[in-house]
Amino acid sequence: MIYFVGAGSGDPDLITLKGYKLLQQADVVVYAGSLVNPEVLSHAKEGAKIVNSAHLALEEIVREMVEGYQVGKLVVRLHTGDPSLYGAIGEQIDMLNEFNIPYKVVPGVSSFLAAAASLGREYTIPDGTQTMIVTRLEGRTPVPASESLKSLASHKSSMAIFLSVGMIDRVVEELSQVHPLDMPIAVVEKASWPEERIVKGTLETIGELTREAGITKTALILVGEFLNHTGKSKLYDKDFAHEYRQ
Repeated sequence: MIYFVGAGSGDPDLITLKGYKLLQQADVVVYAGSLVNPEVLSHAKEGAKIVNSAHLALEEIVREMVEGYQVGKLVVRLHTGDPSLYGAIGEQIDMLNEFNIPYKVVPGVSSFLAAAASLGREYTIPDGTQTMIVTRLEGRTPVPASESLKSLASHKSSMAIFLSVGMIDRVVEELSQVHPLDMPIAVVEKASWPEERIVKGTLETIGELTREAGITKTALILVGEFLNHTGKSKLYDKDFAHEYRQ
């Protein structure tokens, strides 16, 4: 079995217990370069082979995993956040299938969840939006036309925009076609890392604020009324009866 493990958002304590145990047992750890906090690797056992995949092509990454598996070693492929979001695990799994090698994916804490925790906010608002959109701006990687930021923003839902802070002006341009300029927006750099930084503003100010902070990568853009409003849930309302409370 080869394990794809979500390393979490950066704080080494935010890896899941299952991921932690696998790292402690792993003979080979192939980790996603600068995206994974090196402190997470401190969970690996002494003597484990640690491979930085940042400079490797797909075939080389898979070769490292396959060679370890074929000699009976426990192999962990360590991805940032949760492997299901922008993790590029699909192409790795396709190649493992060609070798008939079994695998398992262990989820992790995504940075968009850690960012909400750092802000002390809830993406879903009682009597407000019940939808969270996770997306990115088109760059070198294309995005379907139906998933443009302008199109998605029209839903007026909470949004977490990955891999786009280096194009903050384009983000603002698209969102401003739907939202007012006073729409709250936050940029969270390295959510949950010790060097985490948070910049808050509006569509009108966030571009300049982000440039002044020198934030160009490894950051999320969060957009929505959730940044200003919380609402009140019916779940804990004393007058709201349900199965467990009459």
